[in-house]
Amino acid sequence: MGMVFGKISVESPKFEVIQSSADYEIRKYPPTVIAEVTYDPSQFRGNKDGGFTLLANYIGALGNPQNTKPEKIEMTAPVVTKYGEKIAMTAPVVTKGGEGKEGKTVTMQFLLPSKYRKAEEAPRPVDERVVIREEVERKYGVVKFGGVATEEVVAAKVESLKKSLERDGFKVIGDFLLARYNPPWTLPPFRTNEIMIPIE
Repeated sequence: MGMVFGKISVESPKFEVIQSSADYEIRKYPPTVIAEVTYDPSQFRGNKDGGFTLLANYIGALGNPQNTKPEKIEMTAPVVTKYGEKIAMTAPVVTKGGEGKEGKTVTMQFLLPSKYRKAEEAPRPVDERVVIREEVERKYGVVKFGGVATEEVVAAKVESLKKSLERDGFKVIGDFLLARYNPPWTLPPFRTNEIMIPIE
């Protein structure tokens, strides 16, 4: 019942708050091992969150773990989504009433529990689309918000955060990440989301 009301009861990444303002926080995150999948949403009938199932299968959240041990891996929060550049399609994508177009890639990431300190310590995925890798120490400008992370809300938060960071002299060094901490059945007013923009 707690998850419906936004209780986050799974491991979340540790970070150090370097600076805090009314508009954002500057955070430093330690190295982390992640499981990720990069895809074109058209592979999942246009669902931008289609990669979630692949990652959930890898850790065993939806049944038997789809890794070579097989070892059940605890779920963590947040689930991180990164939207990539447009990629040229190698074949026409036919959708009902549509035609083949360039699509944007989506990379979805699960942060693995902190007991995995190196990528090789994590169980290998059975599905070759799931990649295990290490993220180095990094800094982000972060803004937290509740509700549903619609494209419009996310775009507005990203724009506002970028302007605030640049106004205060921070150099943006990459695309934003969307971090969602709650399952989809959490009531929208109780959801925790973050926009994270990498900075120098």
